Amino acid sequence: MAYMSHGYGSWTTRENKDFERAVAVYDKETPDRWENIAKAVGGKTKEEVKRHYELLVEDLRSIESGKVPLPNYKKNAANGYVKHK
Repeated sequence: MAYMSHGYGSWTTRENKDFERAVAVYDKETPDRWENIAKAVGGKTKEEVKRHYELLVEDLRSIESGKVPLPNYKKNAANGYVKHK
């Protein structure tokens, strides 16, 4: 997938969570959207957050179009589904 294969996996879990929250808050109609998202994430430029978003959208399109197989999950009585190896 493009998102991880282009070296953009260097985002921390915290940065990704902050990014997800910011994308939900600052929608397409928000003036200076990418600047606001970059500020919310911290340590990233507006270009970096915009590219991060574009790669995420590209990956979602690949998944939805069937280009990426869904993982094989099995039912786990304790907590729902777990990935089957």
